[in-house]
Amino acid sequence: MIYQDLIEKKKSLCVVGLGYVGLPIALEFAKNLKVVGFDINPERVNMMQNSIDPSNELPSSAFEGCDITFTHKVEDLAEVGFFIVAVPTPINNMNLPDLGPVISASRTVGKVLKKGDYVVYESTVYPGCTEDDCVPVLEEISGLKMGVDFKVGYSPERINPGDKVNTLRSIIKIVAGCDEESLNEIDKVYSVVIDAGLHRAASIKVAEAAKIIENTQRDVNIALINELSLIFNKMGLNTYDVLEAAGTKWNFLKFQPGLVGGHCIGVDPYYLVYKAKKMGYFSKVISSARYVNDSMGAYVGKQTVKKIMEMGKNALESKVLVMGATFKENVSDIRNSKVIDIIRELESFSVQVDIVDPHADSAELQHEYGCSLVPQPALNTYEAIIIAVAHNEYLNMDEQYLTSLLKDGQGVLVDIKGTYRSKIKQLNYWSL
Repeated sequence: MIYQDLIEKKKSLCVVGLGYVGLPIALEFAKNLKVVGFDINPERVNMMQNSIDPSNELPSSAFEGCDITFTHKVEDLAEVGFFIVAVPTPINNMNLPDLGPVISASRTVGKVLKKGDYVVYESTVYPGCTEDDCVPVLEEISGLKMGVDFKVGYSPERINPGDKVNTLRSIIKIVAGCDEESLNEIDKVYSVVIDAGLHRAASIKVAEAAKIIENTQRDVNIALINELSLIFNKMGLNTYDVLEAAGTKWNFLKFQPGLVGGHCIGVDPYYLVYKAKKMGYFSKVISSARYVNDSMGAYVGKQTVKKIMEMGKNALESKVLVMGATFKENVSDIRNSKVIDIIRELESFSVQVDIVDPHADSAELQHEYGCSLVPQPALNTYEAIIIAVAHNEYLNMDEQYLTSLLKDGQGVLVDIKGTYRSKIKQLNYWSL
């Protein structure tokens, strides 16, 4: 059995894709098993060989005591018996699923797949993708038959970037297999790294669906609060004041307005919408939620310009400071950051924009979006400041400091997360 072979280190476990999801689980397994970490990017592999996490999530100490080999060479996977595929599943510019990475990873695994091997997918996909899209690639490249020669499973990732409390070991893991035997073996393998327990899903499709509705549910709930914030703004009400009052009821769901980007909540619902359309159902609630959330960046940009003009200033000659560029607080990941939508909207009004972020990489931002960071904010320069991401570094700035950045000490403070709602006394303050 594969579990026993892994425990006795007769065979290796391989994690394909070493990003936010893949690297932590590879290192966790490597504390007990013989592991191969595979990534197609040689530069990233070189960093990990030197105990550096390219995603800036893990300290170098996380690599200590791990039986792991990092590689970008397919030939180094010959002794692997258990593959975990943890590559990204993004969307394209038409908001359609981009299965390129997961199909490419399947081809890579197919080249070295042997009889008796296991392949478990962790990438977030629509229900049916593993068996309908990935397995045929494995079979075609390897010449083997799933269920007869090799086994397949699915165990969706639940990594939350930047979260030091809800970690891999402390989150219940969903596991699914192509048959009862594979489910038992996959369950035992994952039990090596999961303390919180495992949930055995009824099928691979059920596991895929469970993962994709986790983020879809959050997206729909946030969209409701975002839409309420649009309504309350017209009424002259602060949404956070309303939520604070409503939150005193025991069963009120405490979601907050904000930008919904990143590679999970802002992406996964599109996979479900796509699959539903393929099945002849055109999503209404999910699609509407996506529309609301995707429009929030532009809305914030427009409101900022409006506030500048209300102060009697010319937006065409204005300069705005945007604090934060990553998709969420306290991470370096800029993928699908909706802060960029704010910047684009400001620039459409010919507003000059300075961007600062203590976690983001300026070169990466330039490559991805064509804009870069400034080393630090300039004093007495801006007509408006937008606190776009609630990094820890931005939680305790005082009003005096913020005022010193504004031209002639006057201007607008736009506080997306409502961090400074009760702290600002003099500045023109606005939040969602």
